[in-house]
Amino acid sequence: MAIKIFHRDNPDKFMPMISADARLIVWPGVGADVANMNYVVLEPGEANTPHAHATSEDTIFILEGRGSVADFENDSVLEYEAGDAIHVPAGLKHAVRADRGCRVVSVGGPCPPDPFLLKLINEQ
Repeated sequence: MAIKIFHRDNPDKFMPMISADARLIVWPGVGADVANMNYVVLEPGEANTPHAHATSEDTIFILEGRGSVADFENDSVLEYEAGDAIHVPAGLKHAVRADRGCRVVSVGGPCPPDPFLLKLINEQ
């Protein structure tokens, strides 16, 4: 094992269900065991496909912008802005949205990595 450096502009794979620009940076496909970090840009009006991670918690740190996150299990919508961290418990259906008039940039992702989503990505 050795330390590795990854750059957001050289992603290993993309995840279109999250956004047109959702980059997998650190994930099992590049040798991580349980780490997962995605770099995601949501353009104004863009939103994730509603989804849940059956056995993974999703943590998303907002670097830039503002929007909302839909919690379909609890019929609620929460607003977020740059500097906020969104935490989604395992199994909860959700969607992050750039619906407040600006682009959203975030880092994070499901931990441990979601095997169902990774299977979809590997089939691309």
